Amino acid sequence: MAAIAQHNPSAEMACGLAAEIVRSCGAVRLRVFGTSMVPSILPGDLIAVRRAGVREISRGDVVLYSRTGRLFVHRVVDQPIAGGTPGLDEPCLITRGDRHAHDDAPVHARELLGRVVSVERGNRKIEFAVRANAIGRRILRLLLASDRATFLYLRMAAFHGMWIAKETK
Repeated sequence: MAAIAQHNPSAEMACGLAAEIVRSCGAVRLRVFGTSMVPSILPGDLIAVRRAGVREISRGDVVLYSRTGRLFVHRVVDQPIAGGTPGLDEPCLITRGDRHAHDDAPVHARELLGRVVSVERGNRKIEFAVRANAIGRRILRLLLASDRATFLYLRMAAFHGMWIAKETK
């Protein structure tokens, strides 16, 4: 999910409300709109997020964080050690969308909202894996290389009413 808000005041307010719900209630369900996590999470999927702190997150987890009035769902690719990394004096996470070639700026504790615990597609809950299977990795390499391939993947999947790259644990 790239971002939920697209620099729209109403969307920014909705993102702020969702962030406050996670902080105060501990959980939220959100609809995904972006393509940065394809094929793991697709536009239209419904994600369930549970509040979690930086120290509760592991490499490979998918997290929800808030930055500049927008919400992002990306995979954790690293956890630099505070004090062990120059200029880093607090715990943080390094994230990246599955379709992105470059890491995001560090996600600090104040930005982290929680961990994605499930994904619903249509009326079914999708198994959510930390690592893709062999077919999923091949599809991901293709999707990383081409926005056109991603577009075609999403169109074909929607047309056939199924999702080609289902991850398993």
